[in-house]
Amino acid sequence: MITLKSALVLFSFMVLSFQGGSGYKVQTRYAVPGNGGFDYITIDSAARRLYLSHGTQVDVVDADSGKFVGTIPDTPGVHGIAIATEFKHGFTSNGRENKVSMFDPATLKLINKIDVGKGPDGIYYDPATKRVFTNNHGSHDISAIDAKTGEVVGTVKAEGDGEQAVIGADGMIYVNSENTSEVVVFDPKSLQVTKRFPIGVAKTPTGLAYDAKSNRLFIGCRNEPKMVVMDAATGKVINSFPIGKGVDFAGFDPQAKLIFFSCGEGVLSIYHEKSADVYEDAGAVTTQPSAKTMAFDPKTRKIFLSAAEYVETPPTPPATRPQRSIKPDSFVVLVVGKS
Repeated sequence: MITLKSALVLFSFMVLSFQGGSGYKVQTRYAVPGNGGFDYITIDSAARRLYLSHGTQVDVVDADSGKFVGTIPDTPGVHGIAIATEFKHGFTSNGRENKVSMFDPATLKLINKIDVGKGPDGIYYDPATKRVFTNNHGSHDISAIDAKTGEVVGTVKAEGDGEQAVIGADGMIYVNSENTSEVVVFDPKSLQVTKRFPIGVAKTPTGLAYDAKSNRLFIGCRNEPKMVVMDAATGKVINSFPIGKGVDFAGFDPQAKLIFFSCGEGVLSIYHEKSADVYEDAGAVTTQPSAKTMAFDPKTRKIFLSAAEYVETPPTPPATRPQRSIKPDSFVVLVVGKS
């Protein structure tokens, strides 16, 4: 006979099991030397390397051991890194100098610096057109670079500040426009904007992931933190769900049908795609405050997140806000995997 007490215990256990249903947890931390701010983290899964934006340089570590590999210097205000393996070229978006550094991934040596639009932020590679794209916040457009030659071949008139981007099954590129709260769709060959999808139910989109099979976009929004599920063909909003505060990046595991959102408040929000229109909360993973960007490794199915500790100093004069700075030698990479 099941008593009320045993039923409550069973219910509590089921709730806890559901909350931690993904099985993910922080497995280890890689300490990275040096100080300075940070933004995107990129994984070269084949080469087993992590590229970490870090102040005015990019630090490179081994993805499996955390061993420090080297540094790409002189990348002022670096935001992101893109790798074009077939040409043995890497690219960094240097926001403070309106340039992209093209480098050799084998030696980490600079090949060339490329002038792009103002304030390049997110950067990504499209294998089909063999082009690298930078989302330029200062000029509200997107620069297209030939990944082989390093030459700028044109500009996409995005008319917004692009954040994360994904390549659709149709070959189009979908990019979150942070300041206009829409998804901008453009042709990476013609560089023409083909569609603009208003998000409507939430604002300030940053993280973006995509399932090619269901043709669904998963949009992480900061204002009233939500995951918005959108039909990539029509722009129709299917549903929205709560996520952690301060989201900045997203990822998708096509095997497990899991959607990840790295949130600066210190959580990794995870949802399970049961079908194109049905989703369930797979349970958030506690990470570390400031861990707002991530990289999903398709080989190991682990998630890597950049983080650091912050120190607040009293305001001067008293009426102003406290000053926040990064604690020296606190920069780390969190490795989240299945237990």
